[in-house]
Amino acid sequence: MDVKNGAIDTCKPQHTDVGCLPTVNAVTIHNPAVPLNSPEPTLGRHLARRLVQVGVTDVFGVPGDFNLALLDHLIDEPGLNFVGCCNELNAGYAADGYARAHGVGACVVTFTVGGLSVLNAIAGAYSENLPLICIVGGPNSNDYGTNRILHHTIGLPDFTQELRCFQTVTCYQAVVNNLEDAHEMIDTAIATSLKESKPVYINISCNLPGIPHPTFSREPVPFFIAPRLSNKMGLEAAVEAAAEFLNKAVKPVIVGGPKMRVAKACDAFVELADASGYAVAVMPSAKGMVPEYHPHFIGTYWGAVSTAFCAEIVESADAYLFAGPIFNDYSSVGYSLLLKREKTINVQPDRVTIGNGPAFGCILMKDFLAALGKRLKHNTTAYENYRRIYVPEGHPLKCEPKEALRVNVLFEHIQRMLSGDTVVIAETGDSWFNCQKLKLPKGCGYEFQMQYGSIGWAVGATLGYAQAAKEKRVIAFIGDGSFQVTAQDISTMLKCGQRTIIFLINNGGYTIEVEIHDGPYNVIKNWNYTGLVDAIHNGQGKCWTTKVRCEEELVEAIETATETKKDSLCFIEVIVHKDDTSKELLEWGSRVSAANSRPPNPQ
Repeated sequence: MDVKNGAIDTCKPQHTDVGCLPTVNAVTIHNPAVPLNSPEPTLGRHLARRLVQVGVTDVFGVPGDFNLALLDHLIDEPGLNFVGCCNELNAGYAADGYARAHGVGACVVTFTVGGLSVLNAIAGAYSENLPLICIVGGPNSNDYGTNRILHHTIGLPDFTQELRCFQTVTCYQAVVNNLEDAHEMIDTAIATSLKESKPVYINISCNLPGIPHPTFSREPVPFFIAPRLSNKMGLEAAVEAAAEFLNKAVKPVIVGGPKMRVAKACDAFVELADASGYAVAVMPSAKGMVPEYHPHFIGTYWGAVSTAFCAEIVESADAYLFAGPIFNDYSSVGYSLLLKREKTINVQPDRVTIGNGPAFGCILMKDFLAALGKRLKHNTTAYENYRRIYVPEGHPLKCEPKEALRVNVLFEHIQRMLSGDTVVIAETGDSWFNCQKLKLPKGCGYEFQMQYGSIGWAVGATLGYAQAAKEKRVIAFIGDGSFQVTAQDISTMLKCGQRTIIFLINNGGYTIEVEIHDGPYNVIKNWNYTGLVDAIHNGQGKCWTTKVRCEEELVEAIETATETKKDSLCFIEVIVHKDDTSKELLEWGSRVSAANSRPPNPQ
């Protein structure tokens, strides 16, 4: 972790595969459609230009007195749009969602009160390996070292509190309080975010954005980002060992994990699946990264709550390759996976471990998977076993006329809504489990935040994703408890003219927490959710809301949202029984509860 604070260091070439940047040798990033000449080569102009050059077209944030001068320069930059959010937390979540769709995101807040508000969202982006540039308008450069007490702080003459908080959730921090090394620090921060696929923190003194300096060249300066390369000898050794390990197995399988995104290895994983003939599964947080229409796709591997017949095939295999896995208490269902290390090839973005050993470092996942596919014998045994035991899914019991809507009936209708022009966003809660069972058609995106699991994430993430992928229609599933945390930025969605469909699942509380550990604290005050959204709408923008209590009303609501209101933000409040949960949540909750309640080890 690097921190730069008004110091001059050597700027090393960095690397990224993010967004639309080509993965060739050294690349020059320059958008010829954006005029880069400026009457005054200022710090603010340079930062705005760099954001546009790496592919950022929308910056999310909240104005505050320390960032106002900087915002003037950002909004003056052609090709850069400032999206003002209702609070800093949602601005951070929006930048998270934007980065998922666009490759890199950015947010701008003010010093400390804004920075500490956005911190939770930045931590989530760090956990999900998302390149996110968090820009903070900082104190006047003359105030550093003066022992003065400033507003927006905790009342101490120490301006490093915010920096210290960000050090654990960003991969690089730059405090820009002089112009001499500002150019280097800004460029290094942005390049590091792209290279590491993690958030970075840039604090810019409020009196510096408009000051010219010779280092901010008027002409476009090529932004060189050197590619990372695999160690050739290590790659060959790893491929040879892995091929020997898998070729002697009778029924091997491959499972995709969430780190395939940061490794840019999704295509290489599919190529491996094509070449090997193995049965293909994904971990829950990798849903959407592997095409579910692949001929050997068998579903989501999530231990005891896997999709039908998937766990039986994966856990009975005599060898399994996991590409980019994260095994935490949630993804392992309370540490209850029936996997054996000696049967596992664990492929991380830059490292491969085979069984209990050996391990090989300095190897890029995409290079390893591509090379391994050429060395494997075609073996369809595991997939043939899956086809033998597979029984087609049944359908929910048919609802009686005007019968209270059940969640399984809701998602049967959701499945028919999906196409290559849609994206599914699932909030933390029972939507995790119901959305896992959706079968994604070609081109349909899918996002959720499993590692960090912050309730309320989906509202901001939906805003950011929809802003980045205007050609897609986002369909978000948000529980009532989560919605109450971050509801305000429905306002920003309307201001931006977005046409998202939000299904608000109203079951009266924190259902996922009920299944882990119940108590009166899991019951929340019911809101008139459609009334709230109507009040936020206030006749400005395109918005349509409705409440749904039975299947007939659901069918009518979906028809309206996808036809006559297809260009509007559609908010559908779905009222279901508080105990209407997926069987997967019931199983998962009991196992996570058991893991949480383990007694202390004897001292």
